[in-house]
Amino acid sequence: MNRPARLRALFALAVIVASVFVAVTVPVRLGLDLRGGTQIVLETRSTETVEADTEATDRTLEVLRGRVDALGVAEPSIVRSGENRIIVELPGLQDPRQAADVLGRTAQLSVHPVLGIASATDKPQKKGERILPDEAGERLRLGDAALTGQDVKDAEARFDQQGGAGWHVTVDFEDDKAWARLTGEAACNPPGDPKRRVAIVLDNKIISAPQVDPSVSCGAGITGGSTQITGSFSSEEAKELALLIKGGALPVPVETVEQRTVGPTLGAEAIKASAWAAVVGTALTAVFIIVVYRLMGVLATLALLCYGLISYAALAALGATLTLPGLAGFVLAIGMAVDANVLVFERAREEYGKRNRPSSRSALTAGFKGAFSAIADSNVTTLIAAVLLFLLASGPVKGFGVTLAIGVIASMISALVITRVLAEFAVARRWVHRRPELTGLASIGRVRTYLTRRNPQLMRRPLRWLAVSAVVLVLTGAGIAVRGLNFGVEFTGGRLIEYSTSNPVDPDRAREALADAGFPQAVVQSSGDNQLTVRTEELTNAEAAEVADAIEEVGGGAEKVRDELIGPSLGEELRRNALIALGLALAAQLLYLAVRFRWMFGAGAVAALAHDVVILTGIFAWLGKPIDGVFLAALLTVIGYSVNDSVVVFDRIRELWRKDSKAPLDQVTNLAVLQTVPRTVNTGMGVIFILAALALLGGESLTDFALALLIGMLVGTYSSVLTASPLAIELNKHATKGPRGRGTPKRRPRTRPTSQDT
Repeated sequence: MNRPARLRALFALAVIVASVFVAVTVPVRLGLDLRGGTQIVLETRSTETVEADTEATDRTLEVLRGRVDALGVAEPSIVRSGENRIIVELPGLQDPRQAADVLGRTAQLSVHPVLGIASATDKPQKKGERILPDEAGERLRLGDAALTGQDVKDAEARFDQQGGAGWHVTVDFEDDKAWARLTGEAACNPPGDPKRRVAIVLDNKIISAPQVDPSVSCGAGITGGSTQITGSFSSEEAKELALLIKGGALPVPVETVEQRTVGPTLGAEAIKASAWAAVVGTALTAVFIIVVYRLMGVLATLALLCYGLISYAALAALGATLTLPGLAGFVLAIGMAVDANVLVFERAREEYGKRNRPSSRSALTAGFKGAFSAIADSNVTTLIAAVLLFLLASGPVKGFGVTLAIGVIASMISALVITRVLAEFAVARRWVHRRPELTGLASIGRVRTYLTRRNPQLMRRPLRWLAVSAVVLVLTGAGIAVRGLNFGVEFTGGRLIEYSTSNPVDPDRAREALADAGFPQAVVQSSGDNQLTVRTEELTNAEAAEVADAIEEVGGGAEKVRDELIGPSLGEELRRNALIALGLALAAQLLYLAVRFRWMFGAGAVAALAHDVVILTGIFAWLGKPIDGVFLAALLTVIGYSVNDSVVVFDRIRELWRKDSKAPLDQVTNLAVLQTVPRTVNTGMGVIFILAALALLGGESLTDFALALLIGMLVGTYSSVLTASPLAIELNKHATKGPRGRGTPKRRPRTRPTSQDT
């Protein structure tokens, strides 16, 4: 074993050992869509006096952290996102009403002197004055605030057993002198005079306006900085009020722009379904590559298992949150990881067939060398899509981008290092050298044999393929114009709640029940035998409870499986970010391909990408499927996959054109396509196994995701060969009609090369 081989072996061993250690010692953090719970996204708002900048948002976060801790939720998470958003995750909390009320209320506590009684027509006379009704509805004129929530030291709900006053809240102030001064000034007025009262205001509402006790002398006031808020409180109301006051006033108001609740049952079922899909899909893929590549297939399967281990360990080490789309991306990347191995093995088969005295060892070395550029370029394009998802998406889709990026890097380590170490060790054995047919590299395969015998001239009439693409594009694109796009709640704003009912419920009956409850605009869909999905405009948590009561009544009981609330501003932002992500993905692919290849290849690939996007979106429009964040994740994955295929073909064109720069592009492209079709077929089969397993076993939540990827994979495979390549040929023809540009090869009479001519 030479020095580079020893270094690769040591590196592979170190990565595997480190991955095992991390996987055993560091658990992966599951997202709320897998373990159940509530996620609330709050957005700080500017006021006339305070701007909702990063500093104000950080102060707000600290206040909210105290409130979250007081809720008693296990392992809560509260982090700032961007300049003015705060993400709160509450695992296990299924009823978000209490949390949303406690977190979203600004709790602007203030204590004011009472200046007198105000009539119904009176208005504030000075700056800082307020006119508010007290507990009995009497309108009081209030002066400037003497104390605020920031002056609160502590607040506690107590029950007065001896006095029989019931529940009350005791408030302790930091500044006892300010409290004494306020009560001392009020005590200078005679008993019964409204000016002897002190008003405690919470959220612009007087919650208590007691008179200062007659025993308090004028100017002395109440010392000790403590008071009691009394009223007809229940225990829950008193405890919530104490929590709000103790939590302090938020520096700026906050608004709930997104709220998601996932039941624990759905999360457990998603994990189980995805695990089964991973096991079955990986097993089928392993069987397929073992049948095709024999010993090399066995070694590639071992490398795939190492890939799974490395990806899991990387997720755990980075502290990334594994979400449902992320889990799907993890499973999908298993299929994509096969591609690098297939590229190497197919190149090794070609090299084996070229040599006069072939050996598996030399063919394998040449295979790794020849496939490296295609592997690197194709994985970089997928990483571009993953990075855009991470930077521009939010929520679960961002998690998908992280998982996909980790999967791409892990697949390169798996194929270029681990597979190579195992394969080089195996072909160096004497018993393998004597039986080259065991390696799977000594045969060019059935697909390549058929193409060599028939030698079809696919690129003789490139306009024919472009016409077919145009027809398909018009037919599918018509769905967008005719049926429109069914944007999900993420892009439109509103509320989507999914219920599991005890008895089957007809959607029409559920619509009638919701209309009677005051929600005539609610859209009800059946998503299973006992599954109902209700989609409405933005609802408060109290209104959502009324919807739940109506569904429970018609369904003989109902359990909330999923609850998503998206504010209209966030929906508009997500739509905008989706378009930006899509545009940047196309621009980034064009720029990368233009740098790595020639401009006409970049233009052809980007045109094929736009073709794939329109077709996939049009098919979903015809089917009435939702266009949501998960669809966006699938769409950007399809973009990466389609470019992946195009890069493999373009890489072979570049290689062949370097050997004969005077060859016509159509003949070079035809030869490149024929040489890369075996790789395309074998990789496609591996990905189909994974996606079929996701579609059939991944559960309802992953069905649309897997369907989008299946359609996208088929369309992307077609377009990369029969749209991008013919378009590049036509663009090159037009470019060579005028003055010959730099590096443009001269045309020569056509020949009929075979797929073995390189």
